[in-house]
Amino acid sequence: MAAETRITAVLGPTNTGKTHYAIERMLAHRTGVIGLPLRLLAREVYDRIVAARGPAVAALVTGEERIVGARAQYWVCTVEAMPTDIGADFLAVDEIQLCADPERGHVFTDRLLNARGLMETLFLGSDTMRGAIAALVPKVQFLRRERFSTLTYSGSKKISRMPARSAIVGFSVENVYAIAELIRRQKGGAAVVMGALSPRTRNAQVAMYQNGEVDYLVATDAIGMGLNLDIGHVGFSATAKFDGWRMRSLFPHELAQIAGRAGRHMAPGTFGVTGEAAPLAPEVIECIENHRFSPIQRLNWRSSALDFGTVDRLVASLEVSPQDEWLMRGREADDLRALKTLADLPAIRDRARHSRDLRLLWDVCRIPDFQGISAQEHANLLQRIFGFLQEGHVPDDWLAAQIRRIDRTEGDIDTLSKRLAYIRTWTYVAQRSGWVQDESHWRDETRAVEDRLSDALHGALTQRFVDRRTSVLLRRLKQKEGLVAEVNDKGEVTVEGEFVGRLEGFRFHQDGSATPDEAKTLKQAAYEALRPEFHLRADRFYNAPDTELDFTEQGGLMWGSSAMGKLVKGADVMKPQVEAFVDEEAGFDVAEKVRRRLQHFIDRKVATLFEPLLNLQRDETLTGLARGFAFRLVEALGVLPREGVADEVKALDQDMRGALRKHGVRFGQYTIFQPLLLKPAPTRLRLVLWSLFEGLDEFPESPPPGLVTVPNIPDVPKGYYTLSGYHPAGARAIRIDMLERLADILRTMDSRAGFEANPDMLSITGMTLEQFADLMAGLGYKGEPGEREKVRSEPVAQPTEEGKTANPITEEEAALQTVTETEVFYTFTWAPRPRAPRGDRPERGKRPGGAPRDGGGEKREGKPRGDRGGKPHKGKPGGKPGGKGKREEQGGGRTFETRPPKKDRIDPDNPFAAALMGLRDKI
Repeated sequence: MAAETRITAVLGPTNTGKTHYAIERMLAHRTGVIGLPLRLLAREVYDRIVAARGPAVAALVTGEERIVGARAQYWVCTVEAMPTDIGADFLAVDEIQLCADPERGHVFTDRLLNARGLMETLFLGSDTMRGAIAALVPKVQFLRRERFSTLTYSGSKKISRMPARSAIVGFSVENVYAIAELIRRQKGGAAVVMGALSPRTRNAQVAMYQNGEVDYLVATDAIGMGLNLDIGHVGFSATAKFDGWRMRSLFPHELAQIAGRAGRHMAPGTFGVTGEAAPLAPEVIECIENHRFSPIQRLNWRSSALDFGTVDRLVASLEVSPQDEWLMRGREADDLRALKTLADLPAIRDRARHSRDLRLLWDVCRIPDFQGISAQEHANLLQRIFGFLQEGHVPDDWLAAQIRRIDRTEGDIDTLSKRLAYIRTWTYVAQRSGWVQDESHWRDETRAVEDRLSDALHGALTQRFVDRRTSVLLRRLKQKEGLVAEVNDKGEVTVEGEFVGRLEGFRFHQDGSATPDEAKTLKQAAYEALRPEFHLRADRFYNAPDTELDFTEQGGLMWGSSAMGKLVKGADVMKPQVEAFVDEEAGFDVAEKVRRRLQHFIDRKVATLFEPLLNLQRDETLTGLARGFAFRLVEALGVLPREGVADEVKALDQDMRGALRKHGVRFGQYTIFQPLLLKPAPTRLRLVLWSLFEGLDEFPESPPPGLVTVPNIPDVPKGYYTLSGYHPAGARAIRIDMLERLADILRTMDSRAGFEANPDMLSITGMTLEQFADLMAGLGYKGEPGEREKVRSEPVAQPTEEGKTANPITEEEAALQTVTETEVFYTFTWAPRPRAPRGDRPERGKRPGGAPRDGGGEKREGKPRGDRGGKPHKGKPGGKPGGKGKREEQGGGRTFETRPPKKDRIDPDNPFAAALMGLRDKI
């Protein structure tokens, strides 16, 4: 070693520019080596060297990475990977206070005692090392550097109150993730920095923070090791950590090392606590603010003079006790623990008998346990690698299989982190000289896999812990810039390119992932873009044809797939009003235009589908009882059960009936109706209008079109079937027009003597004979089942040309070939159910044969009344039979009160599975 070597200890608190000073000094020499505590920091310094002098003269050497320029002069390394035998003019070791670290301290102490540059040596670190360095390093010079900015304690703050440009420190992966998740919800997102991250992932996360995409950084104590970040405040979420052996409180100088990241160069910084961390003690605060700490008294040490005679002698040399009072044996490191584990294996002792094998075994034991598996599993892996290396090198096919299992970028954060840890093992192996056959190939291969996994991990961290939409918004607001919002043709609303919600019709539905703090601002920014869109869309909607609009069976009004409004009760059942769904921010003009268009649509729809009924309502030629009956039919929306208006029908003379028939009114035996109003479209609208006028919370739906009969559900009011165009009878309800066709046939039958069902009856109803019998029972007929023999003979052979039959048979033989079957038939007779007395009711005569007269309403006696059980119901179609109506004379005609009795209204607690809408599932 040259006698003129100058050794300098540059000591001081954080933010004093020590690392920057070391880089300048190294570049002032022809060659240099600098050792740094973290792979992350080594990469940062390497990038600075490359930027200053180019990649050809720079080298990066860590346990897992080796980049050596063609004319490498400046070597940037982790402390463990420092080459100390290349004879560099300059040598520096950063964060020298780590000599006291229980895990890695022996490595730093060895560099302090033994590593020197030919011309200049620098040791950089805390002032707490002054006494130890002075005692152990002869002729050392000290250079004190003061902090550029002040560092002040700011007390305890909630995470939600953290100022922008803050770093929140946790001491476990779980704690870091939990804090980052909380910040994402409250502040838009955070970058995550941990020592276990690859440099590529860490740099990508730091770049997000440095570029202002996020204003918060969540990190472990790795940020305390020289990473230069734009941090204004450091918040400790805890002041204790697990150091590998036990939970312990951080020493004041350790807290200061982390807190010192706040305030870069001349900008002041603050530190404090957050979360569940207790406030710092006043004496600790005073130490950190004034950079005064207890000096380090003992340094961890392990002998570097190793004996490779035998395994036992190697272990003993590693456990030699130091002779200096400033030194002490450090905690048993992972490499020594792995060596002891392997030394206990007979197979290893047999194969490690020579110095060369022992050196190889020791190199293998120094492979870090990146995977964090159990000590035994790690030892098994080392044993296998040692076996490969004794035979020459790690086999390519075996190494390729190990890497192939890891080279997958799918999975969550934990999965990707584990794969990154696994690839670090093979990256380390590939970096060792002579361990693999094609070193260049495997170094590139492992580096490529690590880069892919690093990018995937960065993406996963960003996706989980960063809400880009909110972070971009907050950044723009902080910079007081106008927000650019857009609406695409799908109604998706974006602010600064980030999705914030969707415009459905004229209502903006904001994305629910926004936090309360940003939701208001997001909404305000979105409406800035939506205001012109509202007017353009209102013009398009107003000019849209009716074919693009529709109503739902629950009274909604739709434009395509967008809900535009709903129907509300009007003054008249056929004059509903509309309520438009328009955001208040769209303005009155837009809302009114949408409302008018919806009103025009429903008015035209009613006018088209209920044209026969409206013509009946407007006919001024109808007078007296005919006009009153027309009013009654209009109120019932064109379908009126005859049993409820039997007296009114009887009072109409033939001229009055004729005037009503001109409007298509049919006086059926069971129902008075206009056939055109039984079509599916008017039926669907009739149910909506009636339900709306009755104030129902949920509207009954019409049965599917085309069905002649539907199930008769006991819990469904009879009026629902009438409004739907059906008449309940037995277990089924039959369509009104088909029922009247059946009634026309039944009137030709002798219902007193009895008759059988003919094919025409079954064809009209589409029923089996048993189902038809149940229907007839519901209409007031009694069906008597019976059985009889159905005789069918086999066909007789045809005559031949000569007039003779082929294969003639005798009569006895023909009788044997006759097939006898049994068939079931029903005989139906008119048998109405008994009804309550009706006072002085005139006695009705009987037609000969007892058959009912025609359904025209003219004088007829013995007419079947269907499913009646009491007085005729004079209410509107929504009521049940037996209710009492009310009528009053008004002018020349009658006005009928048609609202059903309160007891016949829908019970809102009755599940609507019992309503007609349930028919679809039962048909």
